Amino acid sequence: MSDIGFILTIINNFLQIYSVILIVRVLLTWFQNAGWAYQIMSFLSPITDPYLNLFRSIIPPLGGMDLSPILAFLLLNVVQSVVATGAESLVSSGF
Repeated sequence: MSDIGFILTIINNFLQIYSVILIVRVLLTWFQNAGWAYQIMSFLSPITDPYLNLFRSIIPPLGGMDLSPILAFLLLNVVQSVVATGAESLVSSGF
């Protein structure tokens, strides 16, 4: 595997891990009043909120429901697909 393919694989793995962290963060918003959830949220919020805040400025919360994670996941999946496709094409071409 080439250096570029290796770098794309690392980026893809990072994006997958970040997606899981983002899912956990979004799910924990349903349990904000639980003490255990607050501790985890306080750890995850600095990691996920800067990314989510980009989309909160585009889609403000509607009726107390934050829809920004939908757009955040959509963009993250598009980027992840592009990176994965690039890595696969490099590997298959023998680069």
